[in-house]
Amino acid sequence: MTTTDTPEAFARPVTAAPGQPLRVAVYSRLADAIRSSEFTLGSLLPSETELGTMLGVSRTVVREALMLLEEDGLIVTRRGVGRTVVNRLPSVGLERLRTFEQVLSTFDEPVRIATHEFGLQPTTDFTSRKLDVDAAANMWFRESVAYRGTDPVAIIQEHLPAGRYLSDVSRELAARVEGYAEREGTLLRLMVADLGPVFEAAECDVAVGTVGATRGQLLGLKAKDPVLVLTQTAQLSGTPAYLAKVVVSPAAGPLAIVQTSTA
Repeated sequence: MTTTDTPEAFARPVTAAPGQPLRVAVYSRLADAIRSSEFTLGSLLPSETELGTMLGVSRTVVREALMLLEEDGLIVTRRGVGRTVVNRLPSVGLERLRTFEQVLSTFDEPVRIATHEFGLQPTTDFTSRKLDVDAAANMWFRESVAYRGTDPVAIIQEHLPAGRYLSDVSRELAARVEGYAEREGTLLRLMVADLGPVFEAAECDVAVGTVGATRGQLLGLKAKDPVLVLTQTAQLSGTPAYLAKVVVSPAAGPLAIVQTSTA
């Protein structure tokens, strides 16, 4: 086991975005450093006190961030040794609510998100049913294409309720949504970056379908080519507040679902 020299880029004060818990900002800094190999696999992390000094935060904040990292399988605590980076990074799968940037990326090849459309649209039967809103309501809609290298691997269509349907459950999120037009990435990633893990429950349905002519053009597929269709809903304060339909090309490769034995 080795102790990694602290990267110069890492050791700077953490600043949380407005409304973002400081522990989430510290978690993100550490997770990014691990996934980018600034802290190498199997290496010993600095102590809580050292991390707090480097990042300009208290030991309590560092400890909470480290708990989240351990929950997500990025570090382990070894008695008498300290906290170390895992020897192998966990596969990011569908078992927990994750940004689609994470779900679709591989360890050595992240995806790039290109936004095709963002704005208000009338609700449809699909969105009103899934998000439990009136048929006359409007929806925030964002369509993006995920690329791995130069290859398109998925179409991501995201929906958030507009007006009082969103402000009633989160005024802060409702105030931020329109500003996402100027920022790249999926809505889910932008919301998590700003506010941390805002959704407390989620469900993902998985089905197989054909891509169709219009979506096939975006993904470089023939109309009858098979695709995986992920339909994800998430709740905020017990209310459905986020809906995504993701059409995944076979070029994306396998998606992981982590299982544990009940025996």
